Amino acid sequence: MCLLFSLKKDDLCKNHRKITKNFCTIQKNVVLLQIFNKNSMQTFYRSILVAFLLLCTAPFTFAENDAMILRCVAFYNLENVFDTIHDEGKNDYEYLPDGGMKWTSFKYEQKLQNMAYAIAQLGTDEDPRGAACVGVSEVENIGCLHDLCKVLKEKHNRMYEPILLEGPDRRGVDVGFLYNPNMFKPVSVKGYELHAHYADGGEVKSRLQLWISGYMLDDERKIVRDKLHISVHHWPSRYGGEESSRATRDTAAMLCKQVCDSIYMREPNAKIIVMGDLNDDPFNNSCAVVMGAKKTREEVDPQGFFNTMWQKLDRGIGSLAYQGSWNLFDQIFISEPLMNAKVEDEKWVYWKSQIFNKPFLTVQEGKDKGTPFRTVKSGVWQNGYADHYPTMIYLIKKK
Repeated sequence: MCLLFSLKKDDLCKNHRKITKNFCTIQKNVVLLQIFNKNSMQTFYRSILVAFLLLCTAPFTFAENDAMILRCVAFYNLENVFDTIHDEGKNDYEYLPDGGMKWTSFKYEQKLQNMAYAIAQLGTDEDPRGAACVGVSEVENIGCLHDLCKVLKEKHNRMYEPILLEGPDRRGVDVGFLYNPNMFKPVSVKGYELHAHYADGGEVKSRLQLWISGYMLDDERKIVRDKLHISVHHWPSRYGGEESSRATRDTAAMLCKQVCDSIYMREPNAKIIVMGDLNDDPFNNSCAVVMGAKKTREEVDPQGFFNTMWQKLDRGIGSLAYQGSWNLFDQIFISEPLMNAKVEDEKWVYWKSQIFNKPFLTVQEGKDKGTPFRTVKSGVWQNGYADHYPTMIYLIKKK
């Protein structure tokens, strides 16, 4: 709330008519709810007051606001984006035309179409231009990302450039990064390899931790001199069980924390975003203890991290479902300087987070109703999207 009150009164008044209209709509909805309880007039008036305060202090519809700039940063586990060609040294045989998934050119093209449609929608609740940056996981190679960007441009008029560094994953999947060159300018790209072992002593062959440093651009494509360090992760899976594999994710978190600490050494007020499929929930040791990502803003120490997703899981909202229960593996941490920056300083500051669980990404009937509509289920091609929902955060700054 403190961010919102720091804006000038004039900025709020510009949307007076829209606020009034929206308030009337909410008032009508509240009235409908209260009809079912004639003895709840006190609750009714309290609801009206809360609705009015929220509308007066909410940061408007950013697409129509001329005092603020908004940028969306998202993450999406794409669930096995493989082409149809064998990559030497990679165990991609399942995703070949004669493999277990019968992965034909038709299925690959459908996968690209579906992923492009979903990515094109990210961030559009606040900005019709979509997300500035999208971290992705489970992509076979840079060629797949180029193919995906081609579909995004041709079908959805979305301009994205891809970044991907090949890692040692046994199946050959990697993490990657898509950025809109009209909104973001990368200046450095680094990959860090994880060295970890399973409980039985076997070596973990996992994805690189991808780090991109750069600058958001304003609406005139001018660099905003407020550097961001964005990292994309896909930590080791829970293969063999959560407990027996826990140390591998703790080690991944240690590597990430070391990189963050090294950035802080150079830039004490560094703005860092850590996002990815961490294969752990916010309360697990890797996230809550090793990374020290806190549930609430008040808990975050200087140079600490705020977990933008934790409170959503507390409300029963997840990014993937397993055996009837929700998990929230797809997390986004932000560094304390990004959380506590001031809008009036014309610097980027965290506004809010979102799990993009739209109906088109969700199974609508059957025993899996309400869960992510995935590409493959029990070895059967569903022609869906992915087994994870995208997650995202919004950054804002004064023009």
